[in-house]
Amino acid sequence: MQGWLPSTPGLTNHVDRVVGLWTTSWIVLLAVGVIVWFLMLWAAVVYRRRKGQIGLPAQLRYNMPIEIFFTTVPVILVLGFFAFTARDQAAIEQPIEDPDVQITVYGKRWAWDFVYERDGQDSVYYESIQALNVPGSMEIDEDTIPTLYLPSNSSVEITLESRDVAHSFWIVEFLYKKDMLPGVTNYMYFETGDVEGVFTGKCAELCGEYHSMMLFNVEIVPPEEYQDYLDELEAQGNVGHPDSDLNPLQPTWGPEGTDNEELGN
Repeated sequence: MQGWLPSTPGLTNHVDRVVGLWTTSWIVLLAVGVIVWFLMLWAAVVYRRRKGQIGLPAQLRYNMPIEIFFTTVPVILVLGFFAFTARDQAAIEQPIEDPDVQITVYGKRWAWDFVYERDGQDSVYYESIQALNVPGSMEIDEDTIPTLYLPSNSSVEITLESRDVAHSFWIVEFLYKKDMLPGVTNYMYFETGDVEGVFTGKCAELCGEYHSMMLFNVEIVPPEEYQDYLDELEAQGNVGHPDSDLNPLQPTWGPEGTDNEELGN
């Protein structure tokens, strides 16, 4: 029913829209495919060479109604897909005038910084390092994957910035991603629903050697738990806004006892 898409109905106000566009498109295209396969099989059987026939059949033959049909139907399909896609994309990209939550996300080789804006208070932030492997293993150390927190039943505006090269902010289960380009500010708008839990995020734009390690999680929690997390960041001293000119290749932060080479940043 969801076209095998990795999401949950109602996760955001856009998920059901994307699922509907995807599954309807596949139903239409599957119907077109069945018709085309039938016509190919029918032509191969009806116009096959029969016993006793020699030479080549006529190589040029015109049937104007069929020619018109074969031209107009694909054009109608393309226009229809374009119209529905443009309609849904316009709805997804519609700005939210007064969002409940405003977050700035910085992409950097090969990690993420999250800045949480607060009404009437200084913003708080979380700076992450690149996800690391478990020593002596190819498995990812889950403790090194940063988490972006979002409150449930809230409208959200995410400002997307890049510190260096082109990245792409992709929350897999949200079924939408957005480019992060140097010198360009992009935005994502959505509303979370009643669904809570941990979801998968990653960079979807090849950005260098450790692109595959540029991971993050998204955790949707009750609004009061979200506020508790912001208070925790404040208690840790992560108040204000991290330097937007920070060079990710020369971090001044990291786990105690590690250096830049070990961080892979």
